[in-house]
Amino acid sequence: MNEILNWIDNNIMWGPAMILFLLGTHIYLTFKTGFMQKKVFQGIMESLRGDNSSKGDLSIFGSLMTALSSTIGTGNIIGVGTAITIGGAGAVFWTWIGGIFGIATKYAESLIAVKYRKKEKDGTYMGGAMTAFEHLGMPKMGKLFAWCCALGAFGIGCSSQSKAIVDVVGNDLSLSPALIGLFISALTALVVFGGLKSIARVCERLVPFMSIVYVLGCLVILVINIRYLPSTIALIIFSAFTKRAALGGFIGTSLMAAARAGIARGLFSNEAGMGSAPQASAASVAKNAVKPALVASTGVFWDTVVVCLMSGLVLVSSIIANDQISCILADGSIISGSGLVSVCFGQIPYFGKPLLTFGILTFAYSTILGWSYYGENCIRYLFNDSAVRYYRILWIIVIFIGAIATESAIWTIADILNAAMCIPNVIAVLLLREEISKDTKYYLWDDHIEEEDPDLE
Repeated sequence: MNEILNWIDNNIMWGPAMILFLLGTHIYLTFKTGFMQKKVFQGIMESLRGDNSSKGDLSIFGSLMTALSSTIGTGNIIGVGTAITIGGAGAVFWTWIGGIFGIATKYAESLIAVKYRKKEKDGTYMGGAMTAFEHLGMPKMGKLFAWCCALGAFGIGCSSQSKAIVDVVGNDLSLSPALIGLFISALTALVVFGGLKSIARVCERLVPFMSIVYVLGCLVILVINIRYLPSTIALIIFSAFTKRAALGGFIGTSLMAAARAGIARGLFSNEAGMGSAPQASAASVAKNAVKPALVASTGVFWDTVVVCLMSGLVLVSSIIANDQISCILADGSIISGSGLVSVCFGQIPYFGKPLLTFGILTFAYSTILGWSYYGENCIRYLFNDSAVRYYRILWIIVIFIGAIATESAIWTIADILNAAMCIPNVIAVLLLREEISKDTKYYLWDDHIEEEDPDLE
């Protein structure tokens, strides 16, 4: 089964065509929006100022934290480690580049999620690729995306996260996977059965704290490895564009392997193009669609440009600094992403292991919470509110299953489902590109970002 899944993943879902499709969309939308990445720091300030509009369920900061809870996850730590074991040091470069251009895609998909959102009978808001396709008169495509998201959530946001906790925490504390799985399931149930606002309250407090602690920890490790940073940066850049033989603890890689691993794992981390996080943006208070979209785009900046880059520099510099760390095991096989991360952080006396344990626990748990909302939202769209209860129960069960499953199968399935979500979502964004460009010019570049849009629900 693993061999079949890997073939589908490598040759169909994440072959060269998919990489070009996703990266090409990122670059196209960057030009179409006039390089809106230049406004990222304005978006950071807007997230702190908020919005006094009465239209929406969550504060603009709360919606960003809910979105970041799903994006800042194990993809930032173990995902980067997996990218390096598959694509070598050059994968870090492609993860970062995909994130830079992906800011425009996250902005565009969030804009249409808010612009074409709809108010439900209970007064809550729903938006995303589903409602965008309804506007386009293509409801079947909206349902296709909803199914992909509801199922994909079990991979990227549920099973892979509980597995990551087991791999790191279980080894450190010598606890059985089943026991850890039960604990995570119970802790998650306490929050998700409280609904969106309960999830948002937890994320508003957890996400900023965990991110700051992890980044500060990485900075300390980089200071320890500071004399290796020039060679680390050089190796990352050089490996991104050339074929590399196995050398100095790294596996041999090609340019396509580095690009594929970096972009696929980057998508797993920042979700730009997947259409998941915009569902949280659609619930935010908003005068117009551009302001919450701009705030949402900063999530990619924090997730990939900052946190993933930190993880990549820590891992590559640690491999260079310590001869005993290798992506290649003694029997010639390749180390797992979680295995590489554990070994690298474990080389830092006193500090490395606690930092990794804290990062995995908080990042994975917040991702489980954020993605539970996305899955529920799609189930609500496909069926009704009563079906959400059963989805939550299934969500808790899959958390436990993920904790006792094999890592390779989980990450491969997650990659496949990520691509399945990405295709219809990106199609919706491209079909609405002129509306995105028009609103961006008026509200963002012509400085009308505080103006009320009378047509917005």
